[in-house]
Amino acid sequence: MVVANPTLRGEIDEIMPGVIADRRHLHENPELGFQEFKTAKFVAERLEAMGVEDIRTGIAITGVTGLIHGAKPGTGPVVLVRADMDALPILEENDVEYRSKTDGTMHACGHDAHTSMLLGIARILMNRRNEFSGTVKLLFQPAEEGGGGARVMIDEGALEDPHVDYVFGQHVAQQSPIGMLECRGGPAMAAADRFSIVIQGKGGHGAQPHLCIDPISVGAQIVTALQTIVGREIDPVDKAVVTVGAFNAGEASNVIPDTAELRGTLRSFSPEVREHIGRRVGEIAAGVAQSMGATVAYEYNPGYPSTVNDPGMATLVREIASDVLGEENVSEGPLHMGAEDFSYFLEQRPGAFYFLGSANEARGLTWGHHHPRFDIDEASMAGGIEVMVQTVLRVMDGS
Repeated sequence: MVVANPTLRGEIDEIMPGVIADRRHLHENPELGFQEFKTAKFVAERLEAMGVEDIRTGIAITGVTGLIHGAKPGTGPVVLVRADMDALPILEENDVEYRSKTDGTMHACGHDAHTSMLLGIARILMNRRNEFSGTVKLLFQPAEEGGGGARVMIDEGALEDPHVDYVFGQHVAQQSPIGMLECRGGPAMAAADRFSIVIQGKGGHGAQPHLCIDPISVGAQIVTALQTIVGREIDPVDKAVVTVGAFNAGEASNVIPDTAELRGTLRSFSPEVREHIGRRVGEIAAGVAQSMGATVAYEYNPGYPSTVNDPGMATLVREIASDVLGEENVSEGPLHMGAEDFSYFLEQRPGAFYFLGSANEARGLTWGHHHPRFDIDEASMAGGIEVMVQTVLRVMDGS
C-alpha cells in the first residue's frame, strides 16, 4: 500500500517554478537528435550545481548521465531514470513567450518536459538520499525521434558502471487530460519497421500499354495484396499494421514509367508477428510482380522494437499513481501503435514506461504530438515527478 506523502508534495510544489522555467528555456532552444550540445551542457551544469556525482557527458555524442548515491545503510539496487532531449524539424506555430527561437525546429513531442521533470526528480532525490540505499542513475538521452539514441547509449555502456538493475521512463500524453496516467504491463507500444519496394517494369507510350509492363498497375495490385497479411495471415487476437504511405511513379500523364516505388511502415507487438510481416511483404510483392511480368527490389529496415513493460513494475507504477493522482485517473490504457526507443532499455532490464496526461481542453492545449501547435499543461509535470520519485524510492526499498 502506498501512503500519501504531503511533505513530498510540498517539496515538489516548491521546485515547480524552477521546473517550468527549465522547460521553457529548453522549449525556446530546441536541438535535433545527436545535436543537443547546448541542451547537454545545460543539463550537466544543472546536475553539477545539485551535487550529483560522476557526471558523464558525450555518451552517444550528446548523452549525459549522473549518479545519486543513497546514504541509508545497506546495499540497494541501481535504478535508471531516463529522459529524452531531442526536438523535431517542425516550424512552431504557437504564440507563446517561450516559442522556439530556432525556425524550423521545435519541441513538438514533450522531450523538453521530460528533461525538466528528470532534473526536478534529481533535486528531490538529492534531498532524500537518507531515505534509500543503492544508486539512482540519471540518463539524459539524445535522438529518440528516429535516431535510436537509446541503443547507442546502451552500446556505449550506459547500463553498466554501475550495473543497472531497473529502468523507468515517462512520456507526456496529449491524448489524455492532465491528471491521468496509463501504464500497461507487457507489450505497451509497437515495434516500428519500414520497407521499400522498387518495381521494375517496362516503360513506354501511354497509348500503347500492350507494349509495356506497367509498374503502376503492378504497384496497385501489391498495395491491395499486402492488406491480406493482417486480415488473413495474423491471428485475430494479435495486433499488426501494414501501411503503404508513399507510392511514387511517373511524371507525365501519357507516359508509362519504367519503375514505381512503394514505401511503408509495419507495426507489431510480438517478435513472431514482426518477423512474419516483414518477410511476407517481400514475398507477396515479388509474387505479384512476377505474375505481371515485373520484378521488385525489396528493402526491409527494422526500427524500434516493441516497448514491453515488466508486469510487476507496471503494477507498482499504477499503485503509486493511484495514490498520487487518484485511483479513478489511473489505468493500463490501450495498446499504442506508436513506437519508442525506451524499448531498447526494457529489452535489457526490467522496468516500466508510462504515459502522463498533459492536455487541458479548457486552455486549448489539445494539439497532438508532432503538431506545430503542440504544447502541454505544465502543471502535469508535478504529478510525473511525484510518481517517479515514489516509484524509485519503493524499488530501492524492495517492497
